[in-house]
Amino acid sequence: MPDQLNVCLIAARGRNNVIGNEGDLPWRLKDDLAFFKKVTMGCPILMGRKTWESLPFRPLKGRENIVMTRDWTYNAPGARVYSSFPAAINAARAIATRQGAGCVFVIGGATIYDLALPYVDTIYMTEVDASPEGDVFFPQLAPDEWKTETMASHEAGDGNDHRFSIVKMQREPAFVTRR
Repeated sequence: MPDQLNVCLIAARGRNNVIGNEGDLPWRLKDDLAFFKKVTMGCPILMGRKTWESLPFRPLKGRENIVMTRDWTYNAPGARVYSSFPAAINAARAIATRQGAGCVFVIGGATIYDLALPYVDTIYMTEVDASPEGDVFFPQLAPDEWKTETMASHEAGDGNDHRFSIVKMQREPAFVTRR
């Protein structure tokens, strides 16, 4: 069992902070999807209803799926549904602890990212070298609050629409606020 359970956020954003367009990703990045699957496998994943509905296959296998929605009667077969963020994150933490996972992952969308940021220890951000049209944006981060390291860089081609880098951001200790 891990010593400390981290709340991690995983996202991909363009240079203009776009993360979505009309209910879909504004790009195809095969290598990013492979990274997403690898890093989230075995960990509870928390998402909003729109993200859940945008998934090509539901639920995502090998991960406990948790869906946030204001509609507490919403039916998401194969997932747990919560209408309160504190209840959802606490359930995800309990599941992760019970399963021996080291992390809970918040996977989107923008509203859920915004609610989760005060809880987040680590961000896995795919920085896409593009500025696509979009209607969903990643929340602004305070740059002095996060220490960034590049994990991998990928070129366009072979299933990747654009060049991109995957960076890992750790919250600076002075800004940690455990909830």
